[in-house]
Formats: sequence, structure tokens, C-alpha cells
Amino acid sequence: PRKGLPVHLRLILVSGKTQDFTFSPNDSATDIAKHVFENWPAGWEEERVSSPSILRLIFQGRFLHGNVTLGALKLPPGRTTVMHLVARETLPEPNSHGQRNREKTTESNCCLLL
Repeated sequence: PRKGLPVHLRLILVSGKTQDFTFSPNDSATDIAKHVFENWPAGWEEERVSSPSILRLIFQGRFLHGNVTLGALKLPPGRTTVMHLVARETLPEPNSHGQRNREKTTESNCCLLL
């Protein structure tokens, strides 16, 4: 399969520090966490984590599950996409109540993307 265009990500830590990375559309959230962990930026020493398995990506306010690829997110090609990088042991469990609310807010979500 031919590789898509590289995806430019700007990762933001809770502390506000940022770093730009480039990934392939086939890279998953797990791949990204591992890459960042292995190539931890020099300026991020204070935020260093003990394991890549607790690094989570947040895109447009939602946690990305480990198997989600960048290609699946339909990111705009050639643009830098901003994501938040946080250290969390577990992801919040989606419950049926949350799902219902989320469907209702779909209209307002599209306005946030502007």
C-alpha cells in the first residue's frame, strides 16, 4: 500500500510546552506515544514519564484509543495538527449516558472545528 503524506503533529504538554513531530498516516496513537517516549525532547525533562503506555493523545477534546491511526482521523494534509499529550494510567470508560449526550452535541462540535 502506498504511504500517504506525512502528518505533522504539534504535541502540547499540560505544562504548555510544545514540540513538533512528523508521522505517517499509518501510525497509531500507540506508535506515536512510543516514538515520543523514545525521542523525548530535551526541553521536556521535567515531564518525563516512566513508560510510553501511560502517554495519551487528546485530539479535539477526546482521548485517542491506542489503535486509532492518524489516517483514520482525516486530518487536513500538509497542515500541522495540534494534539495534547497527557500521562494517564487509564482512559475514561465511555458509558451509555455519555454516548447519548455526545450525539446531541454533534452540531455544536462542528462549530468548534472552525
